[in-house]
Amino acid sequence: MSHLDLSSCKKRRRGERVFKFKTFGEKGHPVDWDGGGVFVENVKALLEFGNVESGLRSGSGGVAGWSFPLEVYRHPPVHVMLFVVEESLEVLLDRHCKHCQYVGWGHHMICNKKYHFLLPFKDTADPTKGKSNLLELKAHIMHGVFHSNGFGHLLCFNGLEMGSDLPGYRIMEFWDRLCCGLRARKVSLSDYSQKKGMELRLIHGVGYGEPWFGRWGYGFGRGTYGVTLQMYQKAIEALQTMPMCLLAHHLGNSNHEFTSIISRYQTLSSHSLVTLGDLFHFMLELKSRLPKERYNSSNGGILVENTCRWSPKRVEMATRVIVEALKRAEFRWVSRQEVRDTARAYIGDTGLLDFVLKSLGNHIVGNYLVRRSLNPVTKVLEYCLEDISNSFLNQEGLSLGDSKTKARYMITRVQLTNDLFYLYKYILREQNPTTTMGIFATIPIASRIILDSKYLIKDYYGDLPSKLEAGITSECTINSTIALRNDSCADGSIKNVMAPFECFRLNSNATFDELKLHVEKRFSEIYCGLRSFVAQSVLNLNAKGSDSVFGLVEVGGKVVFEGRNEEGGTDDIFEGNQTTKLVVDCGCGAKENDGERMVTCDICEVWQHTRCVRIPNDQEIPTIFLCSRCEQDILLFPNSLP
Repeated sequence: MSHLDLSSCKKRRRGERVFKFKTFGEKGHPVDWDGGGVFVENVKALLEFGNVESGLRSGSGGVAGWSFPLEVYRHPPVHVMLFVVEESLEVLLDRHCKHCQYVGWGHHMICNKKYHFLLPFKDTADPTKGKSNLLELKAHIMHGVFHSNGFGHLLCFNGLEMGSDLPGYRIMEFWDRLCCGLRARKVSLSDYSQKKGMELRLIHGVGYGEPWFGRWGYGFGRGTYGVTLQMYQKAIEALQTMPMCLLAHHLGNSNHEFTSIISRYQTLSSHSLVTLGDLFHFMLELKSRLPKERYNSSNGGILVENTCRWSPKRVEMATRVIVEALKRAEFRWVSRQEVRDTARAYIGDTGLLDFVLKSLGNHIVGNYLVRRSLNPVTKVLEYCLEDISNSFLNQEGLSLGDSKTKARYMITRVQLTNDLFYLYKYILREQNPTTTMGIFATIPIASRIILDSKYLIKDYYGDLPSKLEAGITSECTINSTIALRNDSCADGSIKNVMAPFECFRLNSNATFDELKLHVEKRFSEIYCGLRSFVAQSVLNLNAKGSDSVFGLVEVGGKVVFEGRNEEGGTDDIFEGNQTTKLVVDCGCGAKENDGERMVTCDICEVWQHTRCVRIPNDQEIPTIFLCSRCEQDILLFPNSLP
C-alpha cells in the first residue's frame, strides 16, 4: 500500500471553485461528458477541474492526488471534500485485486492504474488532525475505486448512523452519478448495509424482491458458500410467498405480540396482507412516509419540533382555542380567515395562530379530527371538525370499523421500526431449521441464502463502452479488443479475448494500420501485461493495413486484433493469481475463493469454509486441520507398522 502524507495538504484557498454535491457528476458539472468518450479519457477530463494536492503525492512517485470542495447545503453551510487518488501499479505491495477475485473477475487482466474516490470524515480530511495515510483508513463517508479499464468497486460508505453529515441514499446517488458520468463499465459492492440491527438485504429482499441497493440498479453478482443466482431467486420467492395465515397459526398461539403486530398493519392497510412479502412491503412503504422522530408531541395532537420558537404548552393552548372556534361552527366548513379571526380574540400572537393552522391539517385533537381542504370553487382553505369518539371502543383499544384514520396518524416511525425488528428477529433470524418442520423449515434456509448473496454488481456500460451519438458526422466509432497469442502452446493457439472492448473514434477514411496504432497505445496504457503488445493481424477478417476500416466494418462494429507481447509472456497478468491459486473444494459447492474465512487441510492442501466444517467464527482456526476425506483415508489406512 502506498503511503499518502496529508500533513502538507493546505487549507482551502480563497476564491477556489466549490462544486454542488447534488449535481456533481452530471453533464456539465463540472465536465461536459462526451458521450463517445471512454472511462480513462473521462477520468483525465475530470481531474483537470481538481485542485492538485501535493500532500497526496508519494515521495517515491507513482501516486498523485486531487481534491474537489463540494457544497452539500448552503444554509446552514455543510461542505465535504472529495479526494481522487491515482495509484500506479509500481507502488502496490500486492498487484492483484482481491475484490475482483471475490466477485468473479479474476480473469480480468491487471491494470496499470487505480483511481480512488474518497469522501473522508471531517477529522480525516483536516490536515491538522495528523492523519497520514488516506487509503489505509477504513472509515470514510465513501470510498470507491476504479481500475483503468472502467471496472470498479464501492468499498465502503457510511451514512448518518455512522456519524456522517449525509444520509446513505444521498451518498449512493452521488456515487451513481460519478459512475454514469465517468462511463464505468461494471461496479461491484459488498452489501453489509444495516439499519437498527437489521440486515437490509434480507428485509428489502422480502419486501421488494431486491436488495436496498437495487433502487440504483445493483443486483445479484455472486454468492458466497456456493450460492447461485437461481438459489437466490428461489429463496426470495419462498419468503415472499409465505402465507400469513400459516405464520399466524404457527407463531400466534405462543406469541401474542406477533398477532397484535399483524392485526395493527392489517387494520392500516387498504388491502389484505396475504403473504409475508405483502406485510414487509406495506411496512417499509409506510415507514418511508412517516415523519422522523425529531419532535416533542403535545397533547393537542401537533408534533412540535425541538427548535420551534413556541413552547409545546403555548401550541397546545392555541390548538384548543382553534378547536373550540370550529365547534361553534357546528361541524360546517369554515374558511381559514374566519377561524383565525375568531381565535384572535383569545390569542394575540398571529404568528402562533398561523403556525397552528398550518400544522393542524388532518390531525386528531381529543375526540375530534380537524380536517383541512381547499375549496375547489373559491380556492380558499377551509377547516371543519369531525367527531370520531364513536370510532373507539375505549381509551386503549380501537374498533375495526372506523379506526384506520386515527391509527394511521398515531403510529410513529419508532414503533414501526420496533415492529419490523420484532418480525425480523422472530421470523427471519431465530427460526431453527432443526426444530421447525414442513414449510417453516424453509425460512431459516432461505434467509441464510439471501444473507450469503452479498456481492452485488451493476452493469453500467458493459463490454461495449460506447455507441455513436446523434450529431457526430466527422468522426465514427469502432469497438476493438485484442487476442493475445500464447507462445507457450505448441500449436500456437490463441487464448480467449482477455480484455473488454474499447471504443475508438476515427475519421471516416481511417485505415486498419491507423486503428492498429490506436489499439496498441490504448491497451498498453491500460494493462500492465500488454505494455509490449504488438498487433499482428485482424482476427476473422481478411483485411490489409491500407484498407479502410469502415469499408469492411460498419460504424459501431467490432474488430479484434491478434498479436503477442514482445517482452514477457502471459503469466501473472490476471487479477486472479494463476501461480498461487488456491485449490478450493468445499462441501457447499464453492470452487473459488469468495472472501469468506477458510481453512486448508494440512495433507491435501484443499481449502474449505470454516463455517462448512463447523468451526465457529469466534473460534481460532486449529493449528493442524484435516479434512473429512483425509481423515477417512487415515482411518482406512492399513496398520502395517510392526
